[in-house]
Amino acid sequence: MRFSWLILLLFSPIITLAQNGIITGKVTRADNKTPLPLANVFLSNTTSGTSTASDGTFTLSHLKPGQYTLVVSILGYEDYSKTILVGDNPINLPIELSQKVTELREVIVTTPANWKINYEQFVKEFIGTDDNAKLCYVLNPKIVNLIYHKPKEELEAYTDDFLVVDNVALGYRVKFLVSEFTSSKLTGTISYRGQRLFQELSGSKKQKEEWKKKREEAYYGSPMHFYRSLYTNKLDSDGFVVMKLTQLPNVDRPQQNIILQKIKKYNDGHSRDSLNHWIEMENLPKYMRQHLYRDPLPINSYLFATEQKGIYAINFTDYLYVIYTKKHETVDFKDIYRPLDMETFETSVLSIKNLYLFDTNGVVFGESAPLYEGTWSKSKLSDLLPVDYTPGD
Repeated sequence: MRFSWLILLLFSPIITLAQNGIITGKVTRADNKTPLPLANVFLSNTTSGTSTASDGTFTLSHLKPGQYTLVVSILGYEDYSKTILVGDNPINLPIELSQKVTELREVIVTTPANWKINYEQFVKEFIGTDDNAKLCYVLNPKIVNLIYHKPKEELEAYTDDFLVVDNVALGYRVKFLVSEFTSSKLTGTISYRGQRLFQELSGSKKQKEEWKKKREEAYYGSPMHFYRSLYTNKLDSDGFVVMKLTQLPNVDRPQQNIILQKIKKYNDGHSRDSLNHWIEMENLPKYMRQHLYRDPLPINSYLFATEQKGIYAINFTDYLYVIYTKKHETVDFKDIYRPLDMETFETSVLSIKNLYLFDTNGVVFGESAPLYEGTWSKSKLSDLLPVDYTPGD
C-alpha cells in the first residue's frame, strides 16, 4: 500500500447522489450573541443559498452529498467559511460573526483612464475571452478595487462585497466575493481566491432550452465531468482515455519569468540583438524529450479511496495525459505533446506535485491541486458551472 490511509481501488463503486442533505443553523454576533438577520448563507460554487431570518436562523436543503465550503457574509462583519462534508445526516451549526476590523491596504492614486485599462485586463483574465464571455455582463463594476504595481507589472484586485456577473450564455447570475486576484505579466500567471454563488436567471422556454444546451457543452469533457467519470468507473463510456506521459524539461530554456523580464528590458528600440535572443529563448520548447505510453492506464494505478466516504485521492509520479474523444481541440497548444498519428481530440496534461483530493461532485479541494495544461487550462468564469449541476438539469 502506497499510503497508510488510502485504500487501493480495485473496483470503483457507484454512489447514488440523492439530494437529501440538509444544513441548518443560527448566525449571531460574537460579542453580544444577538441574532444577525439578512446575512448571506451559501455553499460556495453551488446554487444553494439563502438569507438568515429575523432570528438569525437559516436552512439549506435538498443538497447532494459531497464536500462543500459553507460561507456566511454580511457587510460590517468578518466572513465565515467552514468545510463541510454533506451526507445523509442533518448538520446544525451555531455561527458567530465578529465585526470587521478595517484592513489598511496600499493606497494608489489612479486616473479614470488607468482604472479603465486595469478593469479591462481584469475582466479579460477573470471572466475570459471566448464566445460565452461575450455574453457575460458585470452589473456593478465599480465595486472592484484595482491596484497596478508597475515595478512588478502585477495587477491586484479584490472586492468588499459581491461582484455580480450575469452569464447570459449559461443562464446564471454569479455572485463573487473576490478576496484576492493577482495577474503577473512577468511570470505569465493568474491566480485568485474567493467564494461564489450561482443563481438561475429567469428566461423564456426557448432561452432555457438554449441554456441547457450550452451548459452541457461546458460540462462534457470538463474536469468536473472527468472526476465524476473516474470514481464511477465510466471513463471509457464517457469518452475519456488516460495515459502516462513522461517529460524531461529543456535545460537550455530559462524560466518563463526570466524570459519575460529580459524581453521587457531589451524592448527599448536599441537592443535588437539581445531582444531577438530572448525571443528565441521564448520560442524554445519547454521539454527536450517527451514520451507518451499509448496503453490506457489502469485506474487503480492513480486513483485511491480514502477513509472518508465519497472522498477520493489521486497520486501519480509522472504526468497524466487525459484525452476526451468526443470533442476536437480548437486551440493550438504548442507545449502539449501529440504524436503525429493521433487525432486532435481535446487533451489536457495533469502535473501532480502532491497527492490531491476530490469528491463525488467532481470538485478538487484541499491545499494541493494539479496543474492543468492544454484544454483545461483555458477555462475561465464564462465556462464555470455550479458543482451541484448535473446534465439534464
